[in-house]
Amino acid sequence: MMARAAGVIAAATAAESAPSMSRRQYLGTLNRLAGLGALTGMAWAWPSSSRADLADVVAAVRGSVLPVGSYNVTDSPRFSFRGTGFAIGNGNLVATNFHVLPPAAETDLRTRMAVLVGDPAAGTPVVRKARIVASDSDHDVALLEIEGAPVPTLTLAADGTVREGQAIALMGFPIGGTFGYSPVTHRGIVASITRVALPAPTAQQLDPRAVARLRSGNFEVLQLDATAYPGNSGGPVFDAQSGAVLGVLNMVLVRGSRESALSNPTGISYAVPVRHLRTLLQGR
Repeated sequence: MMARAAGVIAAATAAESAPSMSRRQYLGTLNRLAGLGALTGMAWAWPSSSRADLADVVAAVRGSVLPVGSYNVTDSPRFSFRGTGFAIGNGNLVATNFHVLPPAAETDLRTRMAVLVGDPAAGTPVVRKARIVASDSDHDVALLEIEGAPVPTLTLAADGTVREGQAIALMGFPIGGTFGYSPVTHRGIVASITRVALPAPTAQQLDPRAVARLRSGNFEVLQLDATAYPGNSGGPVFDAQSGAVLGVLNMVLVRGSRESALSNPTGISYAVPVRHLRTLLQGR
């Protein structure tokens, strides 16, 4: 049996370098190899370089992913977390969800949008005041402009590059600042590119146009086989190899109540394709 397994290993090694072998044949060989490994007690693991690649991408992305919220000088704490954002463009622009923005009724002269900037490992993040420069409620994306020095930015993927089955990662601040404002990464794949209609953030915004949009269901989104939680909204969904942003996370499928998303997550999330963010960026 060990001799047979060694023969398959040699065949798989040769096949991997043979340009004439199809992907289906190669994957079939790997499956047979995995089966033999189970029979013979051999250990089989994917090359460690694939894990190292993602680790490098995460290290490069994390400095651009920021907590987004509101700031009020009379509140304690003064910063109130609302969701995740990420720096793009010139380094003073932060992309997030439209539904992360506070309702107009909550915004007064004392309450402003704000972003926390800085590596939590290096000390307390600094509050940067922000203003809304563009928004698209139909596609749930928004742009903020922050004060101060530019922040490291992420690259937006070219339109049409996302594919079903593509390996992705998403980063954000699940459950807000409960465990501190250190970005958390989850990985998965693009499970489906499907159509859905986004509901209005509040019942007061369910006007005839919003109802018509719900009925039409003609908004294409990315369905992800990845776990996300409340607080991840507005965070980047990026290619696991290049770090290029493919979409903006905007919904998590919840089974039952909102609290169940924490104790019993579905592992299904949705993201707005990056082209809608690109359009907003170009039209501001």
